[in-house]
Amino acid sequence: MLEIRHLQVLRSIAREGSLAAAARALHYTQPTITHHLAALEAHFDARLVRRGPRGATLTELGEALLPHAEGVLERLRYAELEVRGLAERGMRTLHIGTFPTAGALLLAPAVRRLHRQGVHISLTEGELPLLLSGLRARELQAALVFSQPGDRLDLDEEFALHPLLADPLLLVMPQDHPSAALDRVPLTALRDTEWVGAADPHDPCDRVLSWACARHGFEPVHALRTDDYAVVQGLVAAGAGIALVPRLALGTPHPDLALRRLDGPDLTREISVVVLRSTAARSAEELVSALQEQAALITERWARADRDLRKPGGPLSDPIGTVGP
Repeated sequence: MLEIRHLQVLRSIAREGSLAAAARALHYTQPTITHHLAALEAHFDARLVRRGPRGATLTELGEALLPHAEGVLERLRYAELEVRGLAERGMRTLHIGTFPTAGALLLAPAVRRLHRQGVHISLTEGELPLLLSGLRARELQAALVFSQPGDRLDLDEEFALHPLLADPLLLVMPQDHPSAALDRVPLTALRDTEWVGAADPHDPCDRVLSWACARHGFEPVHALRTDDYAVVQGLVAAGAGIALVPRLALGTPHPDLALRRLDGPDLTREISVVVLRSTAARSAEELVSALQEQAALITERWARADRDLRKPGGPLSDPIGTVGP
């Protein structure tokens, strides 16, 4: 009969590179490791580990079995965490990651709903690389992520991706900027303007701006860089440059700013929630449902603000619906 310890032994041999090292990692004796490996190979009637003077490696069949073994062990670990959390706290625990701009408007209402349904949230906040690393290490069971259209997140098939909303990138400029009088601003009018960009030049918003400018034959010049969108607004309001900011990140806009769309195809980032498939189904379904519901409310609010803007006499200073419910 196949046992959990057999799968643990296979995984440890693959990680440690020898039976002796696997024994130390699992706090077994080497004869115990040999016994469990023999039982596993007898179960499949196949050789799974190749042993030599320099250590041990998995055979082709062992390599084929390894991801299934790891999946079973990870699912068992999450089951243990959830049951222990339920026993200790009286509620299930869900380990979620988020990037900052999604935390307030998207995740916070979903967390409130999950708490009411008996789910405890363990929250990790960080930029996209940290969240993806946490997912791959199985330290997070779910995470809010973003990408530009066509980008790949490079997550394996153990993750399910649920789209939530398209977050348009808006042009933020001082109200006295020459282009602030336009409803939609052509990029060519900004050829000689300095920009406030992200601290990381490879930030997705900066990359899409560079791509859009390149189509018109120039490269944007970044005068200052920061990852704090409140600081971005302050710098732009002070005349230090203009910026391209996700609509979701604007909050209540600075009163001295004009917010406009760029002329041409809308530039957007896609916001989604990634869920580890081995996460307890009920908790994951509740999270996805709550986030989709909140995303629909945000999208409708934006659409309502856009409709109001198109009415005669509609406000030009706040064309994004960030103020009010």
